[in-house]
Amino acid sequence: MNILFITSTAVVVADPPQSRRLFVEALGLPLEGEGDGYYSSGNIPGSKHFGVWPLSQAAEACFGTPTWPAGRVVPQASIEFEVEDADAVAAAGDELERAGFTSLHPARTEPWGQTVTRVLTDDGLIVGISYAPVLHDEPHDEPHDEESA
Repeated sequence: MNILFITSTAVVVADPPQSRRLFVEALGLPLEGEGDGYYSSGNIPGSKHFGVWPLSQAAEACFGTPTWPAGRVVPQASIEFEVEDADAVAAAGDELERAGFTSLHPARTEPWGQTVTRVLTDDGLIVGISYAPVLHDEPHDEPHDEESA
């Protein structure tokens, strides 16, 4: 797979009001609420998108239910990596599964246009492979490949 850049990072929180106190009030980050408990910003230098993601929404995104399944490690954070197009998301998901990682869900297109597939690490990190068309309208860092590493 060809990772172009980091799409998004988010903390996954069980107590959104307490987390807003930390990230918005104490740290002064320019996060804006979306009316559903998710706070985020695309205006923090060095970050395309930073969010405070309620655990219930992470559960809904990954499992279709607002409750995180018992017996699964509870995530603490999420990071998404951008690829070149929606087809590359599905191919990356297949590649991760062939490498032994269990998908939380197959590649799918969300209502806001982002195509994403996700895996969960044993230590509680949701790792997404994403194609968000809106992020391809602006300049980004050079693609990372094996030869330049």
